[in-house]
Amino acid sequence: MRVILLTGKGGVGKTSLSIATALGAAEHGHRAIVLSTDPAHSLGDALGTPVGPRPISVCSGVFAQEVGALDELERSWSAIQHWLRGLLRGETDELVAEELLVFPGLEELMALRAVREVEARGEHDVCVVDCAPTGATLRMLRFPDALRIFMENFFEIERRGVRWLRPVVGRLGGSALLPDEEFFEAFERLYREIDDVRQILTDGDRTTARLVMNPARVVVEETRRSFAYLSLYGVATDAVIVNRELPPQASGGWFARWAEKERRERADIAASFPVPILHAPLHPTELLGVDALRRLGREVYGSRDPAAVFAEGRPIRLRKDSRGTILEIDLPNASKDDLDVGVHGSELLVRVRDAHRRIALPASLAGRTVSTARLEAGVLAIRFE
Repeated sequence: MRVILLTGKGGVGKTSLSIATALGAAEHGHRAIVLSTDPAHSLGDALGTPVGPRPISVCSGVFAQEVGALDELERSWSAIQHWLRGLLRGETDELVAEELLVFPGLEELMALRAVREVEARGEHDVCVVDCAPTGATLRMLRFPDALRIFMENFFEIERRGVRWLRPVVGRLGGSALLPDEEFFEAFERLYREIDDVRQILTDGDRTTARLVMNPARVVVEETRRSFAYLSLYGVATDAVIVNRELPPQASGGWFARWAEKERRERADIAASFPVPILHAPLHPTELLGVDALRRLGREVYGSRDPAAVFAEGRPIRLRKDSRGTILEIDLPNASKDDLDVGVHGSELLVRVRDAHRRIALPASLAGRTVSTARLEAGVLAIRFE
């Protein structure tokens, strides 16, 4: 099953474009479903019809579902929460304790379990995910790695230790402080489910992200960082969608300065993302309902199938070896004489002939010095000290 993740800064139009993508896929013969994993669901608002935690048909070939993240958490997290809640009892307010027991990124990951369930049902060819805003999406991507490190290095040690301590502590009347076997079994199930989600997200043959943005400086900067972080966590980005661009007829008069600013932002966008850049115009009214959103999909994708993968592989990727971190960039047809590489603060600056690329670096590389930069077989490999 094809999975398309739409994410971006809050308010850029992810929900409308998610529905438009699913509607466009249906027009090309796919059975599509659009899932909202954003805690502030708005699929129903955009469609003009109620959407809930169970899939509903919105038109021929398209279903919609707003995933209940709290319900998903209850299914996998309740046994773990029960023990953790016992530790906090008497230390803090009950409602505050509930909030403390949901780790950053966990809620979004639990919501994405719905993708597994959609695939298991076998009723859809394409699953379009209306993700939470970028910050929550990045927290979601960090969580599996942190959990994997814990499971590989500490989990079994903790489990054996508790088994050994339980009889001793029980005689002293303190066994309630130790988790029972149900706790560890629940944690193992949670880990397996999250690992299944991670494998779906990092399977570049079927899952890609599309970054939604507006041509505004703050949004462009955040989107550039998001592109780098998605690459860092192994999620392929196959397109960037620039939403709400001023139409050509609004380039003069009162809009002249705004239009000039957008022109500069579009040039920066073209220099920042090595994937197809799609465009959606600003409309005079809000786009609501299936017909309006279907037209939006045609404006964005034209005759292309929205379910296609628009960029193969990861044109920018990070890897580690025994000597440090290497950033690789695909630069087909470039020669060594064409290249110039430098770092400015948290950005990598790459010049290829007359074209300039500005790549936002993840925090782990920002400020580091480039030790070597080599071009081999169309791949620029930049090693950081």
